[in-house]
Amino acid sequence: MTAVTTSFAAGLAAAFGAVLGSFLNVVAYRLPRGESLAAPRSRCPSCETPIKPYDNVPVLSWLLLRGRCRKCNAPISRRYPLVELATAVLLALAVVAKGADEDVWLGLALVLLLVPIALIDLDHRVIPNKLTALGSVAAIAILALTDPDVLREHLIAGAAAGGFLLVAAIAYPAGMGIGDVKLAGMMGLFLGRAVGPAMLVGMLAASVVGVAVMARKGVSAGRKTTIPFGPFLAFGGLVGLYFGDALVDWYLDIFA
Repeated sequence: MTAVTTSFAAGLAAAFGAVLGSFLNVVAYRLPRGESLAAPRSRCPSCETPIKPYDNVPVLSWLLLRGRCRKCNAPISRRYPLVELATAVLLALAVVAKGADEDVWLGLALVLLLVPIALIDLDHRVIPNKLTALGSVAAIAILALTDPDVLREHLIAGAAAGGFLLVAAIAYPAGMGIGDVKLAGMMGLFLGRAVGPAMLVGMLAASVVGVAVMARKGVSAGRKTTIPFGPFLAFGGLVGLYFGDALVDWYLDIFA
């Protein structure tokens, strides 16, 4: 695969990523509230005026409107363009990491699931079963169509990752939810052996933030502070997607 082809595919993924990021904002807002993802059309959160198509261009419209509603001039959260931009970048990186061929579909799907999962867990302290179930089915389907020879390995990785966090959830239910267990299992289906470094990175990132919170609030207050684990798992999942196989190979070369 030539560099030109990969660069073009990455640019195309970024363009679609910005559009899909706009939809993921809708998913993150409406899904935990039980609202339809299709209707009504996107509206201003303040005056509820439907947003015109020309004011709904990812990133660009927010910049041109200076982050305000055209109708009522109320501020519109910068989170919307940031999610659109982040989704564009993450999808482009998936193409760069996996190449512009059938291997990339699994990574693209994983990114599109991890973004709303992380946002919803940050906002509501819950990981919707609909997303992890959809992701699990999608991972198996994509593997069956693109690389059925590794499907067994990914199934084992999903069971191992989910089982590992299930033990942690049983041992310490206050610090780990079943949603996290399901997310880990889903990530294993997508990442295969790369789920190992993904889980490690997620737990290390959560530990660093936990220590920082305790340092700021004190040990007693810090331990009582609820910190959702889903965003850290999602971060680890992205690291696993982009670098996981290389990290596993490096480990095996040194210690195997």
